[in-house]
Amino acid sequence: MIQQALAFTRRYHFGIHVRLVSGLVLFAFVSGHLINHSLGIFSVEAMEWGRAIFVAIVRSLPGTAILLAAVLLHIAFGLGKLLRMPSLRMPLWEIVQKVSGLLIPILLLPHIIVSRIGSEIVGYEVSYFFELLGLWGLWAIPMIGLVIIAWAHGCIGIHFWLRIRPGYPRLAPWLLGAAVALPLLALVGFLTGAQEVQVLATDPEWIMERAIAENWPGPDTVETLTTFAIWSMPSAIAFILLLIGLRELLHLRRRMKASVRIAFFDEQPVTVPRGTSVLEASRLAGIPHASVCGGRGRCSTCRVRVNAGLESLPPPNLDEQAVLGRMHAPPNVRLACQLRPEQPISVTPLLPPHAEPRDAYGDNPYRHGREMEVAVVFTDLRGFTAMTEKRLAYDVVFLLNRYFRSMGAAIEANGGHLVQVFGDGMMALFGIGRDARTGCLQALRVAKAMAENLDELNRNHPEDMAEPLRMGIGIHSGPVIVGEMGYHDAIILTAVGDAVNTASRLQEATKKFGCQLVLSTRVAEQSGVDLSAFPIHEMEVRGRTQTLAVHAVGSGHDLPPLPPEDAAPADLTPIRPANGVRPTPR
Repeated sequence: MIQQALAFTRRYHFGIHVRLVSGLVLFAFVSGHLINHSLGIFSVEAMEWGRAIFVAIVRSLPGTAILLAAVLLHIAFGLGKLLRMPSLRMPLWEIVQKVSGLLIPILLLPHIIVSRIGSEIVGYEVSYFFELLGLWGLWAIPMIGLVIIAWAHGCIGIHFWLRIRPGYPRLAPWLLGAAVALPLLALVGFLTGAQEVQVLATDPEWIMERAIAENWPGPDTVETLTTFAIWSMPSAIAFILLLIGLRELLHLRRRMKASVRIAFFDEQPVTVPRGTSVLEASRLAGIPHASVCGGRGRCSTCRVRVNAGLESLPPPNLDEQAVLGRMHAPPNVRLACQLRPEQPISVTPLLPPHAEPRDAYGDNPYRHGREMEVAVVFTDLRGFTAMTEKRLAYDVVFLLNRYFRSMGAAIEANGGHLVQVFGDGMMALFGIGRDARTGCLQALRVAKAMAENLDELNRNHPEDMAEPLRMGIGIHSGPVIVGEMGYHDAIILTAVGDAVNTASRLQEATKKFGCQLVLSTRVAEQSGVDLSAFPIHEMEVRGRTQTLAVHAVGSGHDLPPLPPEDAAPADLTPIRPANGVRPTPR
């Protein structure tokens, strides 16, 4: 039955959601405690005022039920995950979170016995006067440690839950400030309130009044509660050690049962017990594997491409389907943290081990490559290298940036996607998410806009150049593969295929024909624009077996009026290179 329950939680990702929701409830409870403690900066009476509100919520029937359920579920599912883990190899932040999670119940039990169980059984009132007087001294250090550890545990969990959200980097500094400020204020309030109570406690009459008003327990009751509180900690430690021993027995049993072989690209195959996830297998073997969210199925950075054995894999659970759907992943891409093969498979991780949270932000449908027909535009400055030989580096960079800004604006304004900048050249794609006619029309429109922008640039900066800037533009259309390619920080969204190579050659051919624009007759035909006024040339293109018919156009200004067309791509978020990196070698 236990195995069935574990299988259910694995299949439907149920445990992760329960741990998250219960953790947020407990974090709200700890936050309320800290806010209440911080009122001690003003006075103990202020702390009591805050406690009355806090207790009214927490000790109400719904509040008690929600809090108790959150405590039990968070501990149970957290320990359940620890029992299921085949390896204790994990990133440092996971180690800190799990160790702090195990320490919390150990340090919390004495506080529960004295402040909740004892007060319910004996009937005394647990006010801040009572707590600050009783906790001051021996119990002050473990209680302060409990608050710090519980707060740190919650902050780590929330950080690694939110860090994969696109807006989180903007909020992170503010959240970090709050995460540091609140416990500091609580500690100051606790110490200030304790000092106030110690001063009041020097008056015997005050002690008597408080004891009667709050029904303080007698010495025998205090001794009994203290004994239970002290022994609760080693009892909790023994229970946790027992669970860890049980974990080892479970995994020893699993290792004795049937195993499965997982082959990682460029790594030795790993043999693991059936039911082990691909991410757990990589950790067992010491193979670095990206996992920004720690294997919780949220970030997608652990994703792998299944090279062999796809047909034998169990279907993805509901949450994995949601993540893969958001990424527009093909059928052979799975999340390593959720994939538990029953038969031998071969996989290749799709992200480097040092992947960052921003790698989880995108929902780019072309991330894994997609074949489509687009118009490809290449541009290049003419004679720019010779112009820069006697110029300062600052002047060269300034002029190039002005040029790129001007041309890039033309590309974006006409529905294109600037995918590469190399030296003094650029490559852009048109028609992604649209049709071939729209792409070709946009490419022709951008050629006119680039010619106009280049003229404006020459007019506005005559002092920065010995002679006007000149450029060559090549346009061709055809099927290409669009996807993210590269390595580490040099990953960009680009395209490969014959159309890309041909467009590059047409740009170079502008030198041969002495013009600004060379485009293939295919672009003219697909756009529906009459370019019969421009001569057709048959040219050989390196890499192609047949000649290509092209139009040589003196300038983008010479193109005829183009039919109106909405330049914005339909239903498509503008594509940006992954990691914000554009420059690549030509």
